[in-house]
Amino acid sequence: MKQFFEFIPLIIFFAVYKMQDIYAATFALIISTALLLAASYIKNKKIEKMHLISFVLILVFGGLTLILRDDDFIKWKPTVINWLFGLILLVSQFVFKSPLIKKMLGKEMTLPESIWGKVNVAWALFFMSCGTLNLYIAFNFSEDFWVNFKVFGLLGLTLVFTVATVAYLYKHLPKEQQQSLSEKEDN
Repeated sequence: MKQFFEFIPLIIFFAVYKMQDIYAATFALIISTALLLAASYIKNKKIEKMHLISFVLILVFGGLTLILRDDDFIKWKPTVINWLFGLILLVSQFVFKSPLIKKMLGKEMTLPESIWGKVNVAWALFFMSCGTLNLYIAFNFSEDFWVNFKVFGLLGLTLVFTVATVAYLYKHLPKEQQQSLSEKEDN
């Protein structure tokens, strides 16, 4: 359910864009994201760092879009977020010697360090590629095509990559953990 709420601003952005224009959609994105963060804080008494970073970037790029009436800024936002996430993953691994993916998932599964490293780099490259693809589509296709890609294309790519990652991780889990997961699925 938590993941669904995170997509509400994106759904609102898409709906408002289809009914009005990119500027109204950008304003709706800023407001709905702010409200979602406020609700999350009220409920959990904290805001996750990634959500806060995303909101700041939405506020900056969305604000510039609205103030300057230039939709190029909001088109850059997904690229900057994806590149930033990719960079964070690479820095966690190569500077701090502790893959962020392992910190996020390591409590639930035991895997060799080499596997965590490969998955961490794969996600970093995925984010960098999505950011680059977003730029290509944003500046070589129509605004309508870009909005559809931002909402459905990036989400679809992320879901496919997530499934591929889960399959890869499952393949490398110790047999006991694989059996434990299989038993949970059967119940």
